[in-house]
Amino acid sequence: MDSYEYGELLKRLRNAIENIKKIIKPNELALRLQEIEKLQQDPNFWNDAKTAGDVGKQKAKITRLLETYQRAQGSIDDASELFELSQNDPDTLELLVEESSQLEDSIKRVEIAVMLSGEHDSSNAIVTIQPGAGGTESQDWGSILYRMYLRWCERRGFKAEILDYQDGEEAGIKGVAFIIKGENAYGYMKSENGIHRLVRNSPFDANAKRHTSFASVQVSPELNDDIEVNIEEKDIRIDTYRASGAGGQHVNKTESAIRITHLPTGIVVQCQNDRSQHKNKATALKMLQSKLYELEKERQSEGVGMREKSEIGWGHQIRSYVLSPYQQVKDNRSNIAYSNVDAILDGDIDSVIEGVLVAKN
Repeated sequence: MDSYEYGELLKRLRNAIENIKKIIKPNELALRLQEIEKLQQDPNFWNDAKTAGDVGKQKAKITRLLETYQRAQGSIDDASELFELSQNDPDTLELLVEESSQLEDSIKRVEIAVMLSGEHDSSNAIVTIQPGAGGTESQDWGSILYRMYLRWCERRGFKAEILDYQDGEEAGIKGVAFIIKGENAYGYMKSENGIHRLVRNSPFDANAKRHTSFASVQVSPELNDDIEVNIEEKDIRIDTYRASGAGGQHVNKTESAIRITHLPTGIVVQCQNDRSQHKNKATALKMLQSKLYELEKERQSEGVGMREKSEIGWGHQIRSYVLSPYQQVKDNRSNIAYSNVDAILDGDIDSVIEGVLVAKN
């Protein structure tokens, strides 16, 4: 990279930070922080624990966004000053070029922070993986996706808690539901919402023929208590069954697991993570509320009636994972192809998710 190319890079990044500034309005954010700090200095403010907690979350969110922006702006300003000095100093230009990727990363971080500033982006994420038709092959694909997300959680320091787990007949899973807890968990995971397609030489085929499998990933935010989603009793069917997963003798010997079917939409949620049927029912209802809320948000944005997710099959996939005859992961929304397939399936999906976030904004 020569002096001209670096100058063009700086120009592009300055334009990017100016566009971000117009979106987030840092001066207004700083004023809001001052207002919150003034509120928190009033002893009576802490009498309402719920309001205090909500305001505290808002303060933390604004602080993170403002600090990320200020770091990026500072990096751009420093680089611009050094670039002016580098016109007669090749060593300074060489140093700037070496640090150019870090400069781009700082802008990317603030862009992602802006993209994750939606109403529920900071919430925990409720994730359900459902294999499509295809028996053992698709059920194995479901378990591969499940492992990928667990490994991603480990990489980011997120916590994943199983809500429901159904073993496959020979291998893999019939379905799994879990909640991911961590900063902006839903903001990131919402990009995974859709049908995922796998193409590979099947390990379950004696002739090792190439198979195509599908699995559905459904993501909804864990709702706060102040958000109400009314569910009428006549619209749901509640079934109990014996838990199939691990959990001790009590879980496996009693019908503590709960399955709730929402009749108007066909949405089904299940929970068996607790020994108490009552607690499982409460958790399942929260899962249903989250899914209905997400579905209603989609209806409003798309202008269509409430409906269940698309068919788990051809023509509906958001991303394809091809292991044979070549190796590639391609997302249909960002239109970006990735060659590091093994790393992605091992949970290295940040770049894939961020590519989708950028493409949608």
